[in-house]
Amino acid sequence: QVQLVESGGGLVQPGGSLRLSCAASGRSFSPYTMKWYRQAPGKQREKVAGITSRGTTNYVDSVKGRFTISRDNAKNTVYLQMNSLNPEDTGVYYCAAAVNWGAAPAYWGQGTQVIVSS
Repeated sequence: QVQLVESGGGLVQPGGSLRLSCAASGRSFSPYTMKWYRQAPGKQREKVAGITSRGTTNYVDSVKGRFTISRDNAKNTVYLQMNSLNPEDTGVYYCAAAVNWGAAPAYWGQGTQVIVSS
């Protein structure tokens, strides 16, 4: 079992930045591909970014150039740096762990709310 706990969400003005963190505990964190998803009000959950155990990253087109995913295996933590936020980035952000890039997540965090509004 891997337990995931997100933090760092909040209210931010358009154009602002937030850094989300996801702390893992339980089984070893390093072998997993880590992913960030978000779910906007009234919409389906979408994958925003992912990072493999070796550090290869991938982003949905809408966040490319604005969001950066990273991981610190020594701290069992994955991060999502979000810059130039706009109201369309509003939603609940979830951290998830998968055995590989193409696999559905095996573990999920409880989510952290991000609201982008003036």
